[in-house]
Amino acid sequence: MKVSEVMSRGSLTCKAGDTLHDATQKMVMRRCGSLPVVADDDENKLLGIITIRDTMLPLYPNFGEYIHDAKTARDFEDMEENYKRVMCMKVKEVMTPDPMTVESETPILKAASFMGLKNLRRIPVVDDGKLSGMVSIGDINRGMFIQHG
Repeated sequence: MKVSEVMSRGSLTCKAGDTLHDATQKMVMRRCGSLPVVADDDENKLLGIITIRDTMLPLYPNFGEYIHDAKTARDFEDMEENYKRVMCMKVKEVMTPDPMTVESETPILKAASFMGLKNLRRIPVVDDGKLSGMVSIGDINRGMFIQHG
């Protein structure tokens, strides 16, 4: 069975120049944990991927801040105030560039093994340099155990 038989097509995307607010709002409203990031033109070229976790990381102190000042590095009220600033950041500032991808003709077990190795729940499907869709562990499980079983 190939990825093309189970993947989601017409995936929701965001652009590298979008704000984190826009990307986060899309993810929350569609109840998805990540979005493929495509070029600002209409070519649908995959540039990266952004996750809900990526949008939250700029809020938290880094390890060095904890080491130097463990008491104030955990000022959660201050962190919440920074939320407005963080939501104005651009997707390109926090996305994972050049993410792991598969092609639509990739066998689904090969895609699942890539996902298992990197502990990923979903990965973009790219054909001829353009985003074709997304495939998730759930898509693969449905394909293997419901459609094929």
